[in-house]
Amino acid sequence: MQKLEGKLRAYPWGSHTLLAELRGLETPAATPEAELWFGAHPSAPSTIGGVGLDEIIAADPDAALGPRVREIFGDRLPFLLKLLAADEPLSIQAHPSAEQASEGFRRENAAGVPSDSPRRNYRDDHHKPELLVALTEFHALVGFRPYEKTRQLFDALACPALDHYAAMIDPTREEASLRALFTTWISIPSAQRETLVAEVSDCARPLAADQTWIGRTARNFLSIVEQYPKDAGVLAVLLLNHVAMVPGQALFIAAGQLHAYLRGMGVEIMANSDNVLRGGLTPKHVDVPELVRILDFGPLEEPFASSVDDGDARRFEAPCADFVLRRHTLAAGREHSFASDGPAILLCTSGSCACGAAIELSPGEAAWIPASEPAVAVAAGSEGCEVFYATA
Repeated sequence: MQKLEGKLRAYPWGSHTLLAELRGLETPAATPEAELWFGAHPSAPSTIGGVGLDEIIAADPDAALGPRVREIFGDRLPFLLKLLAADEPLSIQAHPSAEQASEGFRRENAAGVPSDSPRRNYRDDHHKPELLVALTEFHALVGFRPYEKTRQLFDALACPALDHYAAMIDPTREEASLRALFTTWISIPSAQRETLVAEVSDCARPLAADQTWIGRTARNFLSIVEQYPKDAGVLAVLLLNHVAMVPGQALFIAAGQLHAYLRGMGVEIMANSDNVLRGGLTPKHVDVPELVRILDFGPLEEPFASSVDDGDARRFEAPCADFVLRRHTLAAGREHSFASDGPAILLCTSGSCACGAAIELSPGEAAWIPASEPAVAVAAGSEGCEVFYATA
């Protein structure tokens, strides 16, 4: 077991305070701190004593990963663990399935698209399911809202400019209708879109004081319009579930599920991939036909991920083999033994803990546990601790 140094990512949508406060550093931070990565992703691997975790794994993959993980995933760590802190919306996006990623990666390779091209959609041939557990109040857009609730929203807006588009949704052909409406909205000429957004905004303002989900959706729409008034993805906000999570709640983002994180801090774990298809709220490459091709337009009734008791921990359910995430809350002085036949990362998010005799973790710090490591004892400090245990 060794201390793992995370890699800080300073994206424009990041927070100047959340990650700094968690780590006990001076606030506000000089740059927006968006993500702290713990893993072996080739673009920003964590380090141990200045050496990249990807290099450490490559030097002895059997000891690092173990035979079970190597048999399924080869010589790579299959997951990436992050602390994520957003003050502004991330791009509206979706991730491909394993089959779509494999096909898209081969197709772009055959077309000669450079691997580092900003116009590349598929940077590897892996899928990218994601699980996020809220550490603060956390807001997100996740999945297409069921037809009946979207109809209620359109009725409440009472916007004549929406009437033509509302008529496109046929409850007997819900998925096909949403595909047609989303494709229309994300593709219409900019001048027409700006006029439509302005008219919908006028109708949304009287609803913003409402404390129901409709009022929350109206406030969210107006906030995003203020930040991205001419963006192609703004109208999609009207079709997506707006999720407001309290600490401890979790989301699972499956393949093809359109989503955007809006604000808040959480622990995120995902398959170790860099495949993102974007639909707006970003200056980065947007490929509408490819995004529409991989999207799941089925209505999402329940965007939250379930969790179950697992001894003294909470295990978050994720229907994929790439990762397992558990949250352990230990009272002061209490000890827990972690044992696994695969690689693991232990991340502290509150309090402090001692890992064996040589490693102490404070909030925002992590440790690498290779597959060859025997059981590791973790003892909570005088204030207790909360730690997340990630493995394959």
